[in-house]
Amino acid sequence: MRILLVEDDKELCDTTAMQLQLAGYETDCCYRGDDGFYYGTEYPYDVMILDRMLPITDGLSLLKSLRQKGIMTPVIITTALDGLRDRIDGLDSGADDYLVKPFAVEELLARIRAVTRRPGRIDAANELTFLNLNLDIDKHLLFVTGKESSGITLSKKEAALMEYFLRNSNQTLPRNLILSYIWGPDSEVEDGNLDNYIYFLRRRLKALGGSVKIQTVHGVGYRLEENT
Repeated sequence: MRILLVEDDKELCDTTAMQLQLAGYETDCCYRGDDGFYYGTEYPYDVMILDRMLPITDGLSLLKSLRQKGIMTPVIITTALDGLRDRIDGLDSGADDYLVKPFAVEELLARIRAVTRRPGRIDAANELTFLNLNLDIDKHLLFVTGKESSGITLSKKEAALMEYFLRNSNQTLPRNLILSYIWGPDSEVEDGNLDNYIYFLRRRLKALGGSVKIQTVHGVGYRLEENT
């Protein structure tokens, strides 16, 4: 799981990032709101942790801008402002959770687990599901509910791509974000490689006969949705 941490207190940011990395989360850091917007729109993240009081662009304005751009990544706002109106403003701006400083890292980790545990997507630590489609992350096994024995074992790249779709089901994923997430932000992989893997996964889904399909969103990217 990849996390973006935007915090202007560099010492707190670096300490929190280290704790997140020790917990097994890949973490990127920045200290200003404008940098947070750049990272949040250019690279894919599973969770964003935004300080409310940021230089250049404050946390709530940053969050509103991300939502307006269609970035629906779960967001946890962190702040020393703990009034009822402050919490309401944070949630109304599009935050998924609101954590008051100072906080224990154990609570932050619990909040991260909570915002990524979306209904209908994650059944267990190593299994993702959407409608009747399931992916065993450890085994790279894709199967339809009730038909585990007839599942299909995916390649490493296929499994990574399917995991990304399942974690973001019913969301349009731009091509550049998919390429960055699966092959890395500095990779020089060609667009055609993504098209090939989409083709492979579509064949897998067709063979399984489930109720899920990968829809092309022309000029943008792809979306995992119900096959109606």
